[in-house]
Amino acid sequence: MIASFILNFDSDEEANIVAKSIQPEIDHKIPKTNIDIKSDNAKFCLTIESKDISSLRAACNSYLRWINTAMKVRKTL
Repeated sequence: MIASFILNFDSDEEANIVAKSIQPEIDHKIPKTNIDIKSDNAKFCLTIESKDISSLRAACNSYLRWINTAMKVRKTL
């Protein structure tokens, strides 16, 4: 099972900031999932792959929450 998310930012810099901010979570790994991220031309792509729906849902919720947090922090700075 695969879930893909494409987020468009105002600049390439913002997309890169989000990518760098969630990299520690990717390195930590959520069990039973494979994560791939790419950022290019203000576009951020997140792909989550899992063997079961519950792990996929948990990973989607976690990564989207972390991305949202990174964006809120960026806006307050």
